[in-house]
Amino acid sequence: MSGKEKILLAYSGGLDTSCILKWLLEKGYEVICFMADVGQEEDFAAAREKALRVGATDVIIKDMKQTFVEKFVWPAIQMGLVYEDRYLLGTSLARPCISIGLMESAIERSCGIISHGATGKGNDQIRFELSCYALNPKIKVIAPWRLPEFCERFQGRTDLLEYAKKHGIPVSATPKAPWSMDANFMHISYESGILENPTMAAPEELYQMTQSAVKSSNTPLKVDITFKGGLPVSVLEYSSGKTIEDPSEILSFLNKVGGEQGVGRIDLVENRFLGLKSRGVYETPGATILHVAHKDIEVYCLDREIFRVKSFLALKMADYVYNGFWYSPEAEYVRTCLVAAQKNVSGKVTLEIFKGHVMAVSRESKQTIYNQELASMDVHGTLSPYAATGFIEVNAMRLKEHYRVFGSANTE
Repeated sequence: MSGKEKILLAYSGGLDTSCILKWLLEKGYEVICFMADVGQEEDFAAAREKALRVGATDVIIKDMKQTFVEKFVWPAIQMGLVYEDRYLLGTSLARPCISIGLMESAIERSCGIISHGATGKGNDQIRFELSCYALNPKIKVIAPWRLPEFCERFQGRTDLLEYAKKHGIPVSATPKAPWSMDANFMHISYESGILENPTMAAPEELYQMTQSAVKSSNTPLKVDITFKGGLPVSVLEYSSGKTIEDPSEILSFLNKVGGEQGVGRIDLVENRFLGLKSRGVYETPGATILHVAHKDIEVYCLDREIFRVKSFLALKMADYVYNGFWYSPEAEYVRTCLVAAQKNVSGKVTLEIFKGHVMAVSRESKQTIYNQELASMDVHGTLSPYAATGFIEVNAMRLKEHYRVFGSANTE
């Protein structure tokens, strides 16, 4: 039995974590590598072989796809989470999920220390470490890209490549794409490299989940999405008549048909938690379709004021998730409120998916407070039109008094 201190390394198989693996071994640690399968296209067998060749004691590969979809993606759809009105949080949601597997494996292998390859400028270092500390307050973290001795030795990719060559670490012969990529079952994100220039449009060859809307089918795709308590429970595809109920299969199907129609592409500059701005490009076809459908049935079913309070809380929760606080007490509290607001959000939404767009064209629910007779312009119903006179008069009183004192409204 080795007397060396053990470290569990969050390993990707790429240049950074492969060099970090060797560096940790040089520092005298026994290193076990951990990889989580959250739906990314990855050659896990090749990554395992590479890590063992470099010197890892073992490589743990944990299938977390179902956990990711059911415990993170589905709740995010239910809560209506969107960061800064555009980003559906694909990477942000994966980190607390991966952290579960990381901490479970650390306990199983008696590792009191974990390590990762996240950079000192990014969000992932915060998301991973805050999640791990919440799940295991006693865990210790070694973040090489924040250690002076590591950063002085390695400035960037060139130094890492020289180190890999010196130590016989296999490096892919394929030229590195001029951007970095992170993928999972929900989305693919792209950043850095040529994307750091916000004036430069992302090249078409960057996209992997979606094709250009220009090249998509000229026939709209029609689907029904059914929700229960704000959660997607089934999808019916009209042309085939096929109904899908398993969450992973629903997301996979919507990713496919949404990608074929160019749905879910966004290119944005976002505000990182550390305070700097970052340009990112995202593909999230299936979750985009689900989000549009959920928002439609939600407005249909919820009381106006509950919807507005819920929308405010969803903005707060999106911030918590983006900033790495999924497991914080404030996120737990807000999540409870958001889920409670979804009690009556049940029904079916029919959508048309066409050339990069998703549009709800009809909806039905037994739990809506929509009253067709009351809303109709053809009959008075139970609302007397004369009642509006007093309503307007009361609301106008404040305006009249303000402008009586300070003068009429400035229309410039």
